[in-house]
Amino acid sequence: MTDTAYVNLEIQNNIGIITFFHPKSNSLPGHILTQLAQTIKTASDNDEVRTIVLKSDGNKAFCAGASFDELLQIEDIETGKKFFSGFASVINEIRKSTKFVIARVHGKAVGGGVGLAAAADYALAYKDSSIKLSEFALGIGPFVVGPAVERKIGRAAFAQISTDAEWYNSTWALNKGLYANVYYSVDDLNDEVTKLALKLASMSPDATKELKKIFWEGTENWDELLSQRAEISGKLVLSEFTKNYIKQFKNK
Repeated sequence: MTDTAYVNLEIQNNIGIITFFHPKSNSLPGHILTQLAQTIKTASDNDEVRTIVLKSDGNKAFCAGASFDELLQIEDIETGKKFFSGFASVINEIRKSTKFVIARVHGKAVGGGVGLAAAADYALAYKDSSIKLSEFALGIGPFVVGPAVERKIGRAAFAQISTDAEWYNSTWALNKGLYANVYYSVDDLNDEVTKLALKLASMSPDATKELKKIFWEGTENWDELLSQRAEISGKLVLSEFTKNYIKQFKNK
């Protein structure tokens, strides 16, 4: 495996497999977020692709969320908004896609990683795939990913994991509806992701498109909403509280 971050699209049996990777626990810097959003759109616009699988590489974390290195470099509101708008773009491309998106969650998901799992139409996970919304502890808050997470698990559960910023195991995530199913071996997870993807790819593209519209009904304002949320995060990331927290975390 390379130490260079990347996003890759591979098409097999009408399945668009999108894989992202970053050497620091699959964290997401701005350029990877941009590539990820563009790749989701590319797969969505390709008539050969009937369904999309979103996964990360490696055998550790599924996604560690925002890149702390990049957060420390943000020095003004516009730059902050642009960075967090990257998460908004990824969520909105999944929302707008006419294809169902399956998330393969093979490990822990933090912050934006939880947002990716929530935005997916179907998330399948390995048993060790605990989740954590850590943004509030940083002095920010899960503003951009919040609508996707709340849509999937409900407001009460979203409020719980947002405010205490603690780890929740895969059983909790399964019971709340974030994960559709949890598997006790990675081989089983891989088999079930492939099985589901092939099944969805065999369905009518027109019916899929209409069904997805129904599932995402009421989110038509998310382009504007998530942009507004990105601006909130872009302001808060400039605070001394946030900068100090990240520095202390990186020095551990």
